[in-house]
Amino acid sequence: MAAVGPLWKKVQSFSGPVPRSRHGHRAVAIRELIIVFGGGNEGIAEELHVYNTVCKQWFLPAVRGDIPPGCAAHGFVCEGTRVLVFGGMVEYGKYSNSLYELQASRWLWKKLKPRPPRNALPPCPRIGHSFTLWGNKCYLFGGLANDSEDTNGNIPRYLNDFYELELQASSGVKGWNVPETRGGGPSARESHTAVVHCSKGSYSPKLYIFGGMRGQRLADLWQLDIETMTWSTPETKGPPPLPRSLHSANVIGNKMYVFGGWVPVVRTEDKPNALGAEWICTNSLHELNLDTMTWRSLGPERQQDEAKASGPRARAGHCATTIGSRLYIWSGRDGYRKSWNYQVCCKDLWYLETERPSTPAPVFLVKATISMLHVAWRPLPAADSYLLQLQPVTPSLAPPSRASDTPTAQSNIGVDMGTEPLHRSTGIQPPQNADCSAQSEHVQQERVSAPPGQEPRSSEAGDQGETPMEVLESGNALQPECPPKEDDRVSLTKEIQDCAPSTSDPKPSTSEDRGATVSGPLPHQDPSHVTATSATATPVPAAIHPDMASSTNGRSHDAPWYDVGMFKTLFSEVTHYYALPPENDQGTMKPSDPQDYEGREKHELAPGVTYRFRVAGINSCGQGDFSPVSELKTCQPGFPGAPSAVKITKAGDSVHITWESPNSPSGKILEYSMYLAVRKTRSNSTADPPGQLAFIRIYRGTKTSCTVTSTHLSNAHIDCSARPAVVFRIAAKNEQGYGPATQIRWLQDTSKLKAPQSHPQLNAADQFGLETPSSSGS
Repeated sequence: MAAVGPLWKKVQSFSGPVPRSRHGHRAVAIRELIIVFGGGNEGIAEELHVYNTVCKQWFLPAVRGDIPPGCAAHGFVCEGTRVLVFGGMVEYGKYSNSLYELQASRWLWKKLKPRPPRNALPPCPRIGHSFTLWGNKCYLFGGLANDSEDTNGNIPRYLNDFYELELQASSGVKGWNVPETRGGGPSARESHTAVVHCSKGSYSPKLYIFGGMRGQRLADLWQLDIETMTWSTPETKGPPPLPRSLHSANVIGNKMYVFGGWVPVVRTEDKPNALGAEWICTNSLHELNLDTMTWRSLGPERQQDEAKASGPRARAGHCATTIGSRLYIWSGRDGYRKSWNYQVCCKDLWYLETERPSTPAPVFLVKATISMLHVAWRPLPAADSYLLQLQPVTPSLAPPSRASDTPTAQSNIGVDMGTEPLHRSTGIQPPQNADCSAQSEHVQQERVSAPPGQEPRSSEAGDQGETPMEVLESGNALQPECPPKEDDRVSLTKEIQDCAPSTSDPKPSTSEDRGATVSGPLPHQDPSHVTATSATATPVPAAIHPDMASSTNGRSHDAPWYDVGMFKTLFSEVTHYYALPPENDQGTMKPSDPQDYEGREKHELAPGVTYRFRVAGINSCGQGDFSPVSELKTCQPGFPGAPSAVKITKAGDSVHITWESPNSPSGKILEYSMYLAVRKTRSNSTADPPGQLAFIRIYRGTKTSCTVTSTHLSNAHIDCSARPAVVFRIAAKNEQGYGPATQIRWLQDTSKLKAPQSHPQLNAADQFGLETPSSSGS
């Protein structure tokens, strides 16, 4: 599928409480969430709105603390999970120079009081300024002040002052500073844009200021070397954009994309107006390569007929932000209809697809049975759908394992190392919504069928014998990331924690699929009523195909790959795969519709067989590269499944772990074994392969719960192969032997992992950064 240039795409449908259209608002992105604040249209908006680009759903978080007043034309930046708001118009003629911080992991607002600069006054109240983040500093430039003492009056004053604001780690700021700069600098202006870019191989980031307004629109481009604090006007190639203001500028990779704004009407034969005598909004798109400083026009400067336009209609004062390689824009003022004599604002949401999807992380397993592999994969910010393929591996002729007292992990599977959902890495945790189940991006557990009858031994993360699950410190299995319905509010963790969503299906679980449950309890739901997981994607069809019979160990590089299907979701219950079409003997067909598989032969999955999986993202620019290969194996008949619905709760210095019994086709469960990954001693650390975990058994018994003492926790290994976590494994045994293990990654707050892990006298709460009851409400 050949790659094409940047393409606009309109978001046709979304749910939740959609914000009213506006202009002068701002947006930032935290992983897959777009946070919108301020702006106005017949009044300044005060609410904070959040849009989940995965679930295509708006929601209103329940904010608290020092909630700022609504404002427009303000500064708005994001650093990690905190958002800073500076200045803006709070009411007509009244501007602000207040600074607020939003801790998005808790939706907590706080008004900040930065130290004033030593060599100047602090920034005056203003609107239309730029506020740009790089490293631990924000750079403030320009804007418009009102020198009238009467708030009903307006004496505008354009600004060209330049400040830097130093941030503290995690929360708070130190103070303002006025750096000494060289090279003059941009003239006073407002409604300009500013971005920062640091080229590969360069240690000198550059701040770029483009356009703006000072009586008339501007088209100059300024560059500030942040290391030397030197201003310059770089030489550019290609046709530059027209002068403009109230436009947007965003950086993706090494390119700055300039969209929209107010521009002069171009003089034509039928419009003899002098340049700049009349202004309209535009929907033009320009790209500046920041490495070669070359402009390229990607859309017309003049307003297009709405029916013929292939992208957003003309606008100014919109918001724009980037998620991965996508540029999102929302709302804004439609200046083309200014002659109607009243304000018209756009209501549409668009994104610009700038490149093919990136390479996904490996496919991982949710659940394995004798004839089905429930697989899942991490989302790609720029993927509209996914192509899943498999390759059967020739089955071993060795006899099945006998019953054993020690369950053992198998070969490597695809490790969950890819892009994690927002609230995994940040703690922003919107509540569940069953309406999002078909679009849920992730699952909690990765259940893999190990050789039955063996016990988890020291192995690399992601071994075939375990079912990884990530669990919050609060004790609940991880929740879906899709945001709430209109009447819901956001549930938050106090500290920044990881979360993984489930792929919940409203269908109740049965006694046969109880062991396959992967979701934690839904809100207002008893844990005993957890629903089972099932995929709702395109039917996925696969048994060992005869083409594989001659491959060496089933791993021939020339072996064909077979399509499982095209998916809009992030999971699939694979029971079959499709034979190759006659005209394509290498399995490279990229169908765009499930009907393309009609008439093709299906092959079923076989028991006890290993399959290699890979996945690739697809969008309007083409198909991305395939993920690294994962090897997943179907179960042998008779052995128990992996324990599920694991919950971890803190009990003083100890930790209490509970789980649900798996399905056991051959008699009752005889016992469970729980293992903990521990730090290696100097004597054995050199002998083990890199990345291999060492486990000790901390529980063996018939109960579906155990307590991990502080003594064990003080010796725990913090696994940083993905998000920092303590790793446990649980396996069940029946008359046939031990089945596959469930691996649990108990996620830790890195900001509190300051003490050496080897310190034996630290209690569990101190060592792992647990929330104490007294701090949970702060």
